[in-house]
Amino acid sequence: MADFLGMMKQAAQLQSKMKEMQEQLDTVEVEGESGGGLVRVRMTAKMEVKAVTIDPSLIRPEEREVLEDLLVTAHNDARRKAEAAMQEKMKTLTGGLGLPPGLGFG
Repeated sequence: MADFLGMMKQAAQLQSKMKEMQEQLDTVEVEGESGGGLVRVRMTAKMEVKAVTIDPSLIRPEEREVLEDLLVTAHNDARRKAEAAMQEKMKTLTGGLGLPPGLGFG
């Protein structure tokens, strides 16, 4: 019975740490870029886009498709970095156990 109570206590501690981590993920921001920094996307580790920055040299009607492609690439770069930041937070929380693939927070 002591093992069960110990497990319950650990589960409660983990739940508390998870809630704390969720709050911290709102404050962790990453920046993705493409086109050598011409397009930048800033987002939280919870995948909320905070800002998009576009170099003025790209704002020409004939460059619209290039700009659209760079935005997608910068967003994907930021998303990868946000996922890595979340995984790193989870490692510290779970003592290196990590998350199963596809398990995230949103």
